[in-house]
Amino acid sequence: MTPVTRIVIVGGGPGGYEAALVAAQLGAEVTVVEREGVGGAAVLTDCVPSKTLIATAEVMTNFADSHQELGIYVDDGTPGTLDRPIVGVDLDVVNKRVLELAQAQSVDIANGLRRAGVEVLRAAGRLDGPRRVVATFDDGTEQSVDADAILISTGATPRVLPGAEPDGERILDWKQVYALTELPRELIVVGSGVTGAEFAGAYQALGSKVTLVSSRDRVLPGEDSDAAEVLEGVFKRRGMRVMSRSRAESVERLGDSVIVRLQDGQTLEGSHCLMAVGAVPNTADMGLEQAGVFLKDSGHVRVDRVSRTTASGVYAAGDCTGVFALASVAAMQGRIAMYHMLGDAVSPLDLKAVASNVFTDPEIATCGYSQAAIDAGEIDAHTVKLPLSRNPRAKMQGIHDGFVKLFCRPGTGIVVGGVVVAPRASELIHAVSLAVDLHLTVDQISSAFTVYPSLSGSLAEAARRLHRRDRA
Repeated sequence: MTPVTRIVIVGGGPGGYEAALVAAQLGAEVTVVEREGVGGAAVLTDCVPSKTLIATAEVMTNFADSHQELGIYVDDGTPGTLDRPIVGVDLDVVNKRVLELAQAQSVDIANGLRRAGVEVLRAAGRLDGPRRVVATFDDGTEQSVDADAILISTGATPRVLPGAEPDGERILDWKQVYALTELPRELIVVGSGVTGAEFAGAYQALGSKVTLVSSRDRVLPGEDSDAAEVLEGVFKRRGMRVMSRSRAESVERLGDSVIVRLQDGQTLEGSHCLMAVGAVPNTADMGLEQAGVFLKDSGHVRVDRVSRTTASGVYAAGDCTGVFALASVAAMQGRIAMYHMLGDAVSPLDLKAVASNVFTDPEIATCGYSQAAIDAGEIDAHTVKLPLSRNPRAKMQGIHDGFVKLFCRPGTGIVVGGVVVAPRASELIHAVSLAVDLHLTVDQISSAFTVYPSLSGSLAEAARRLHRRDRA
């Protein structure tokens, strides 16, 4: 067998740049073809920018929710206003910081690739058969790059509904919001999945009046139902209007306003509308099918658990595969592809070990099997759920919403999943992720020391509660 020594990666997002670093480390000659900038949408227009915006919103929410309870006040010198905090945001400043951080992260990643010896071409890539990539630069010139193996990691782009096309000013997709210089007065968010919920919560915290339009029974229909119920309650308590079982039919701009028409005949008026109705893979007009790569009806690339496509020597990773729209999964798929390409030891992708997080306030983090899977009989497991309101650290910090939930197998007590709803749940879920990945038991978790007082103490307590139930 001829060794793989020349690898071309189309797409410089997490799946692409992580793959490039692994391939370079293993001695391959690597070229990355990326049109918009290293880091891809995750760094430039999605994960990094949105979580930076959310970080500002989180500061606002924490102060608004707990300043009186914790004894903090703001005195603007006006008599009788100590109970009214004088706090606001300058969205122009916020968004400039967001974009500067995203660009800085992109530059850091690009420099890391170059230090590793990876060639980066700022161009659009398409396949010319399974062993060649054609890079088209902005000036129209082309460069062909031959390869022993190719990785497709081109990501996805916001889905556009007919009759609700974004104009970049009043009707926006999640890539365009960072061009806003003033806070939307009344924001209508169409779509209650992860992206919609995150932006709805963030803009409400920043000071916008928000209406969230959900076509399903609740927000976050794909997440743990208990967690979604907590979040929806928090949204409503903070003043958000949540419209369930409401499907948007069209969005029209009228001067400085937008009109959202729903299928049931209702109309909503606001100053801006954010469309968060999913994404479509960037796989069109890339020569994939001509190279033997099978595309699903949705346009996603079909891959196996080591990232292989149906074309020999062509692999794919990230959102263009539709496996799991997370930067961490894209990166893992990319790394796995390189290990397999280059003959290194490789473990196939295990989606049951994936930890994910919704960056709302409170955050919702999950790992392993879900409550829905347990309820459906896909796996037999015991469950313990503890509200954070009982946790001493939560009381000290004025945290009233949230919980921890652990799932373990009967008999063995092996942890198979969990849910954390809390501030910084994205950090707390790591303990659950380790337990799932290493097949730890609830007894092993409960016997490990936790700091007192700490939110992580609730995870240990949940494990202790499962100590006897795991014998049933």
